[in-house]
Amino acid sequence: MTLTSMTGFARAAGAHGPWRWTVELKCVNAKGLDLRLRVPAGFDRIEGEARARLAKALARGACFATISAQRDGASSQARVDAVALAAIAAAAREAAKAAGLAPPTMDGLLAVRGVVEIVEAADDEATIAAACAGALESLDIAIAALAVARRAEGAALETILAERLDAIAALTQAADDNPARKPEAVRERLRQSVAELMASSRGFDENRLHQEAILLAAKADIREELDRLKTHVAAARALLSEGGPVGRRLDFLAQELGREANTLSAKANDVSLTAQGLELRAQIEQWREQAQNIE
Repeated sequence: MTLTSMTGFARAAGAHGPWRWTVELKCVNAKGLDLRLRVPAGFDRIEGEARARLAKALARGACFATISAQRDGASSQARVDAVALAAIAAAAREAAKAAGLAPPTMDGLLAVRGVVEIVEAADDEATIAAACAGALESLDIAIAALAVARRAEGAALETILAERLDAIAALTQAADDNPARKPEAVRERLRQSVAELMASSRGFDENRLHQEAILLAAKADIREELDRLKTHVAAARALLSEGGPVGRRLDFLAQELGREANTLSAKANDVSLTAQGLELRAQIEQWREQAQNIE
């Protein structure tokens, strides 16, 4: 399986009878799956099915799905509330008679709010049902296009991640091979440190100083961190080969790689090792930024 990015965009459109609709899908990074769907009035019946289809196709990411629809040639009708009109006319006539005014006119009565209502002609059930089914078909087309876009970006990210892993592995091996880690180099640094202390201080027990120096050297050993870095790199490569929705596991490995690189840098007792540790941390952070785009 190939890797899939969490980001992508797709659009599909369709029509049936007087109805035209458009489906747009926009996906960005997220810790989990976050579906946000908007459907137009009259298409509420497909909301549940649309969510189910999106959830089946996407494992992770924030997806903003919008279905917009427009009815062509919609005709409007005026509907008069006869009961309200009669009641208002009777009350108006009584008020006019009592005040000695002219009786109300029809145009004045029809202007009263609520007497006349403008409504759009309603579609029959078969037309609405067909339009809703067509919108779902367009949604499927958009989902398929989105999957293609996300896989294409995932393939590009896979190349970048593999290159970063190679750099991390090379830096780890370089730190392992660093001459400063050789036993003779460690002994020479210890010898110089003890000699400096003995030359500048009096009353120190030379044997005790040697013992303390050896303990400090043992604490500064980075063998364990190097082994873990190599293990995490191997695990990350296996996940890249596996493909599919592995973004969460890649992000976890990035955290572990960063933790080991931080410890290595803290333990480093040589300038060259410190420089390698800093470069290692930078490469791991760049790798993590890219891994966070994977589904």
